[in-house]
Amino acid sequence: MTANDDQLQKLNSDYERLAGAIETRFLGHEEIVEQLLISVLAGGHVLLEGAPGLGKTTLAATLATALGLDFRRIQFTPDLMPPDVLGTRILEENESGRRSFVFQAGPIFAHVVLADEINRATPRTQSALLEAMQEGQVTTFGETRYLPPPFFVIATQNPIEMEGTYPLPEAQLDRFLMKILLESPNHADLIAILGATTGAQQTAVEAVLNAERIVDLQQLVREVPASSDILSLTARLIQLTHPQTEGAPDEIKRNVRFGSSPRGGQALLLASKARALIHGRLHVAEEDLLVLAAPTLRHRIILSYEGEAARVDPDRLVASVLDAAVSSVSR
Repeated sequence: MTANDDQLQKLNSDYERLAGAIETRFLGHEEIVEQLLISVLAGGHVLLEGAPGLGKTTLAATLATALGLDFRRIQFTPDLMPPDVLGTRILEENESGRRSFVFQAGPIFAHVVLADEINRATPRTQSALLEAMQEGQVTTFGETRYLPPPFFVIATQNPIEMEGTYPLPEAQLDRFLMKILLESPNHADLIAILGATTGAQQTAVEAVLNAERIVDLQQLVREVPASSDILSLTARLIQLTHPQTEGAPDEIKRNVRFGSSPRGGQALLLASKARALIHGRLHVAEEDLLVLAAPTLRHRIILSYEGEAARVDPDRLVASVLDAAVSSVSR
């Protein structure tokens, strides 16, 4: 299915209705909503980082409702075990008295899964999500069970309370298409939030899309063409995140231990294709890469000891890589 003007117009209409439905509950943060919907269209997962009380759960639940998808919330705690996420077998007795083991699906078997405070669970439980996020399936008791498409994980973590947490390993961070930073609302948005959430009961959010339509849109995103120049720029961006690359910025060489994997380039390009469509274009532009480089790469740059000690902001490193990549490709 190749994108055409009619499909583009319908996608834009769907996007406007989706964004409007979400923004009735999650006020302000239009950029956050756009990044989240881009991740859905690109078929990726999101790591949402923000302080408590900023509406992360509300955002995830509203998104699932507007998409017309099943939603499950998993509160990650140190005592949470893999079967609590994936499911387990229970012994049942039928009418004739015969007993047999029956698989009881865990909360992972939903279209949209909110992994709340994922870094509070042990690495064993965190790793239970890996196969599901990457393959769209889980293996339990020697059997493979497929998750319902589309499958979308929104994991949250609190950057303030880090004591007693288990930082996500690089392999799991790499499974997230984007890491989205949720900031505190500005004065005007805060006034709107206070007025909307302390008055009469809010109108229920209605489903705008359904699972079949979302799968079609995800396929449409993959059909968006990217020129050789865009591919070259994306590749150069990824290369320059590595300190050993010739021409890497000094900030990268001083503060980075490992740069992004090729999966980071795939994430950036897929997200850029989705952004191109929702902005009314049938091709990827350099603007798309520049806007989405930070959310798709900030969690894929592993700081060195010096970088951690200096508390270097990964977004600053991405910005330096962007400048270097654009300059080198344009020469």
